[in-house]
Amino acid sequence: MRNLGDIQRMAQQMQQQMARIQEELEAETVDGSAGGGVVKATVTGKQDLVSLTIDPSAVDPDDVDMLQDLIVAAVNDAIRASRDLAAEKMGPLTGGLNVPGLGF
Repeated sequence: MRNLGDIQRMAQQMQQQMARIQEELEAETVDGSAGGGVVKATVTGKQDLVSLTIDPSAVDPDDVDMLQDLIVAAVNDAIRASRDLAAEKMGPLTGGLNVPGLGF
């Protein structure tokens, strides 16, 4: 059985590893797209939207609803990719458990 000092050291190491991984996630970006790539969204590993690109061919003044739907789909696709990235990076640390508050 481990003593309290060992458990505290393990907890500190885990916190340091989580902080390092969260910094890495802030620096990494992932992309999502919709409509065959006419709308592209880029988000960070922390799920902040940093870029949105719309191909001019997707802009139809008579069908704004379609463009809005494509934007939402592209952003959601990028957010899903960001969550997958976070789960991949945190997985070894959390043992595959979805730990609340870790940003994914």
